[in-house]
Parts: sequence; structure tokens; C-alpha cells
Amino acid sequence: MKKIVIAAMSGALLLISGQGMAADIEAGKKKAGETCAACHGADGNSLAPNFPKLGGQHSSYLAKALSDYKSGARKDAIMAGMAATLSKADIENLAAYYATQSGLRTR
Repeated sequence: MKKIVIAAMSGALLLISGQGMAADIEAGKKKAGETCAACHGADGNSLAPNFPKLGGQHSSYLAKALSDYKSGARKDAIMAGMAATLSKADIENLAAYYATQSGLRTR
């Protein structure tokens, strides 16, 4: 019985914390067009060599990178400014959107 109560409480905490909520890929696509496309391309496949390709990256990697830019744990003046205005939902949505895009391979 104790294990059931612990499992139920853990599940409830997960939902309350927002970790159990699914990302909104369409919202991520919209935000990407407003915020990211100028440098990273509409689908996350920038043709400029100085801007990383985001398309096809793992969503957890992208979310961590954006969160780190926002917190200052990862340093880049431009990305820090861009990430500063993003909400947690924006970050999750952007990460989910770019993860669904094809990554262009370069040689």
C-alpha cells in the first residue's frame, strides 16, 4: 500500500511541476519563425557556417542549451539575449519543434 501511495504522489508531483505536459510543436514553429529563423533558418538548418544547425537535434539537448543560455550557465551574448525572454513552455515548444525537423548533413 505504501508503494502505491508513493507512486501516486510522485505522479501527481510530476504533473504539477509541468514535466508531464506535452510540448506544443505548432507553438514552437511559430516562436521559431519569430525568434530563431533569422539565424538558424526556418527549419533549423542554417546555411551560414557560424550558426549551429538545430534541425534534428534531440529535444532534451536543445531545451538544456536554451535553459543554460537563459540562466547564464552557457555563455553567448546573442543567445543570452534571445533566451532571456523565453518562458519554460517556449523553450520546451522550440525544442520539440526543432527535434521534429530533418537535420541537413554536411561534409
